[in-house]
Amino acid sequence: MKSFAEIRKRAAARKGGEAVLNRLLGPAADNADVAGVADDRMLSTMAARVFSAGFVWSVIEAKWPGFEEAFLGFQPKALLFQPDEFWHDLASDKRIVRNPQKIRSVRDNAAFVEQTSREHGSFGKFLAGWPANDQIGLMAYLARQGSRLGGNTGQYFLRWVGWDAFIVSADFALALRDAGLEIAEHPTSKGDLARIQALLNQWHGETGLPYRHLSRILSMSIGVNHSAEEIAARMGE
Repeated sequence: MKSFAEIRKRAAARKGGEAVLNRLLGPAADNADVAGVADDRMLSTMAARVFSAGFVWSVIEAKWPGFEEAFLGFQPKALLFQPDEFWHDLASDKRIVRNPQKIRSVRDNAAFVEQTSREHGSFGKFLAGWPANDQIGLMAYLARQGSRLGGNTGQYFLRWVGWDAFIVSADFALALRDAGLEIAEHPTSKGDLARIQALLNQWHGETGLPYRHLSRILSMSIGVNHSAEEIAARMGE
C-alpha cells in the first residue's frame, strides 16, 4: 500500500504546491455543527441533491428559488399536510423540474425527516450523533429509510449539509486502487465500501485530517487534473 503522505505529495505537485492544495481542501467539517441545521434545510438539501442527480447542477441551482416557493420552503409538516392534488399539480409547475418520481421523493423524504426529528429532536441532531467513522452505515441507512438517497446522492447530501463526508467519485476510487486497495473500479458492494471505510479510518487516525480532506486529496492526486476554479465549483461550499 502507498502511504497517504505519498498520495498527498502527488496531489500537491499536481495542483501547484501545498499552499494551493490546502486552499482547495476548504474548511474542516465539524459534525457537531450539523445539529443546528433546521429540518427544512435538511429536506431542501435532500431535494436539491435528488433533483441534481443525472442533471446539470447549474440549471437546478438557477431554478432553486422556484423550488423553495413551490415546495413551501421545504417545511416537512406543511408538506405532509398537503392533499394529493397539491403533489399532482407540481408535476406541471414550471417553477421546478417536472420529474414525477423526484417530486414524489420530496413527499417521502418529508415523512422521513419528520419521523427522524420526532425520534431524535431534529434530523440534524440525528446526523450529528452518527459516528464519523461509520459513513457507510449512515449511507446505507439513508438509502433504506429515505427516497432516492442511495449512492452518490446520499454522499453529496451529507457533504452539502456539513457532515464530514467522503465522496466515492471515479477519481477517488482510482486513487485507492492505485494505492493498492483491492476494490472494484466502481465500488458499490458492501465489501468494497467496508474496505474503503477501514482504510480512511486508518488514514484519519494517522494524519488527523477530516474525511472530506482525505477524500479531496485522493481525488486531486490522480485522473483529470481539474483547475482550481473547476474544483471550487464542485465543492458545494
